[in-house]
Amino acid sequence: MLAQRLATFVIGAWIAGALFMVLVATQNFHAVDRLLAAPAPAAAERIQTVGGRDAARMFLRYHSSELNRFYFATSEQAQIVLGLALLLLVWRNGLADRLLCLAMLAIVLAGRLWLTPEITLVGRLIDWIPPAASDPRRDYFWKLHGIYSAAEVTKQVLGVALAIRLIKQTK
Repeated sequence: MLAQRLATFVIGAWIAGALFMVLVATQNFHAVDRLLAAPAPAAAERIQTVGGRDAARMFLRYHSSELNRFYFATSEQAQIVLGLALLLLVWRNGLADRLLCLAMLAIVLAGRLWLTPEITLVGRLIDWIPPAASDPRRDYFWKLHGIYSAAEVTKQVLGVALAIRLIKQTK
């Protein structure tokens, strides 16, 4: 009974952490546009010295990208720890619980070992390409981003399914 409650808590932390990452990642980029839309006077002067709004936007978006890369890598490490803890907590449960947990963990590991490094590599290649310029690497980046997003949604659905199973078991 205690193991199921702890496992449900771990799933909740895992899901909350992943949702928080979505907020952080999007807000890092929106903050650039908010800052450039209404810069403080001292910032406006410096924006002009670096080449104007477009140059400043490219540099600030690069900075946001690097922050997001760090946050996603760190988040995936935390998710692996949570996934292993969850696996230990549900190990004595039925096969379905273990398989749901293993599927979630496999998604994180695939992201950590393949998808995130590839997104990071391609992202750094396109960071300094002007937004209006056409580049096949940008299309590839967005394809990878779509795969990552689909994997995240799948992992969340699996987590909710496992949480529901565990809650039913504690009644």
